[in-house]
Amino acid sequence: EKYQRGINQYFMYEPDDPAVDGLMADMEQETVIDVEQKDGGTQLKLIITFQDEGQALFKPMRFPREVETLPNHFYFSDYERHYAEIGAFHLDRILAFYRVPPVAGRRFNMTYEIKRLADRKLAKTFFISPANNVCFHGSCSYYCDTGHAICGNPDTVEASLATFLPPEKIGRRKTWRNPWKRSYSKHRKAYWEVYDDLCDKVRTKPPYNNERRLQDLIDMHIFDFLTGNLDRHHYETFRDFGNVTFHMHLDNGRAFGKSHKDDLSILAPLYQCCVIRYSTFIKLSKFYLGPEKLSNSLRKSLNKDSLRPILLEPHLIALDRRVVLILKEIAKCLEKGIEVENVIVDDFF
Repeated sequence: EKYQRGINQYFMYEPDDPAVDGLMADMEQETVIDVEQKDGGTQLKLIITFQDEGQALFKPMRFPREVETLPNHFYFSDYERHYAEIGAFHLDRILAFYRVPPVAGRRFNMTYEIKRLADRKLAKTFFISPANNVCFHGSCSYYCDTGHAICGNPDTVEASLATFLPPEKIGRRKTWRNPWKRSYSKHRKAYWEVYDDLCDKVRTKPPYNNERRLQDLIDMHIFDFLTGNLDRHHYETFRDFGNVTFHMHLDNGRAFGKSHKDDLSILAPLYQCCVIRYSTFIKLSKFYLGPEKLSNSLRKSLNKDSLRPILLEPHLIALDRRVVLILKEIAKCLEKGIEVENVIVDDFF
């Protein structure tokens, strides 16, 4: 409740809010009293209720951290990774965006903390695998069958726990379609992948013609490029704050899937609009110049999580490489002869 009351027009939480670390400690340690499956979505998620009546969204570990996105999988058929949710929260915090709700890792005893507390429908999907591990698969539109089950080792499973946002009646949210949304098709490309004039159409129309909205969108794509997340079809804002407010960076489970591939198409809003927020540019420049690299800052932050190591070294190294690639795109914009103040824009956020 302290965390939820701290949400404001500009941040999901204040940088020095002590409730955030307390909240993460609670998610790691509080006794679980109820488990239910979350409706909707393509993959299994559980709603965990703790003894203090707080709730969190559970995403389980499916594969070891060494398993990356399969080369022949599209972004929309990729599995969600629990460690991606944890890594994205810590990265967002280091970049001082403060737009991802707190996420913590935790190990669960599948029999005592999940099956014992589950309803009959979920409990019926539990079974013992040929390797004598406890498994379950729940019910959802994809990946909820015996062939895609969540299995313990033998009875313990890792998961990410994401803090719940305020109830809809208190913190009403609005969902926006991302103008640079991908096609989600095996056969066709999105408009912006074929033509490069989308920004001219977007930046003259509400809400992107206001003082911060386009820069927020580009911040979101810079964040997604750093994490390798191609699955950003929509985003949300709080209605009570109007259009001059931050984008929530929710649902990062498909991030950190390919440590050796830097997909520049994620940066399309940056290189098609040729604009970046001054504060974001300064943050990236500091990580480029050092002495502290982004990889090292994130490594130290992730070591505080109980499931450490969260990200393997190739993903951390990729962050430093991607910082350079973002700065190169900004340099290309300046080389076109666009004035510096029109590329690096100080909107005081």
